[in-house]
Amino acid sequence: MLSRTADHIYWMARYIERAENLARMLDVNNRMSLMPQSEHEVERLWLATLDSIGLLEAYQQRYDEVSARNVVHFMALDRKNLGSIYSCLRLARENAHAVRGTLTAELWETINATWLKLREYQLDPLDADELDAFFEWVKLRSHQFRGVSFATMMRDEANCFLRLGTFIERADNTARILDVKYSFIEEAPRRDEAGEYYQWSALLHSVSAFEIYRKVYRDLIVPSRVAELLILDPSMPRSLAYCSSEVCNFLDIVANQRSRETLRRAGELASGLRYGRIDDVLEAGLHAYLTRFIERINDLGNRIASDFLLPITG
Repeated sequence: MLSRTADHIYWMARYIERAENLARMLDVNNRMSLMPQSEHEVERLWLATLDSIGLLEAYQQRYDEVSARNVVHFMALDRKNLGSIYSCLRLARENAHAVRGTLTAELWETINATWLKLREYQLDPLDADELDAFFEWVKLRSHQFRGVSFATMMRDEANCFLRLGTFIERADNTARILDVKYSFIEEAPRRDEAGEYYQWSALLHSVSAFEIYRKVYRDLIVPSRVAELLILDPSMPRSLAYCSSEVCNFLDIVANQRSRETLRRAGELASGLRYGRIDDVLEAGLHAYLTRFIERINDLGNRIASDFLLPITG
């Protein structure tokens, strides 16, 4: 496969997945900000979120204060913010258009219809009900993209690069969501069990893991088990272990002479998660562990770009 084609497909998938994960993060933040808490706590939550996805400096250049309304608009529909949901879906559509002949007609129509609908949303900030509907729409369109791609694409190299983009992006975002929300909940003042339960359940809902948690543990929501599920469970579709395993599998299929070291690093990361223990993770410090994981998954993304895709310029 031409590196240009692989590049467009890989980034198309990454931008679609990134848009979905931004919607998930904003949705859970909105839910958590409704809990009884001080203005300082709410501000800390939004600051940590912006910082975790690398948009804090860009936000502070545009706004003098941190408010839920401003942050949500900045991260959702701001046309000038290249990291917003709007920009991610626009870039996904541009990459898809560049390789339209490689995609199935159904997949192209799914992506293009998403973009056409997105353009109908106004520049003004949405109210609470509109935000809930928007986030659900973004998640649904991402699900449709994956479903159509799975049902209509050949299991060839194009499909492999689509899956690589999806799981590299998902692993990075799951780690960031868990890092921000876990730290925020653990450091927040204890008020009552109901409030704490709501916060942990909101975190699980943000990665579609609430029902899975109930099925696996059949118990109260325990922080260490939340971390275990989202980091080490190989059957949880958004866990770090599952995503890393999928990255390793698809890298093995498209491997070339340049990618040997990349495949080795991917295998090392996947093996560490497969045989890891949550007690060891927590003893070393969850934040430090997740920070290191994000560095390693981003290293894999950079190496994939170097081994298979177009050189990064600018």
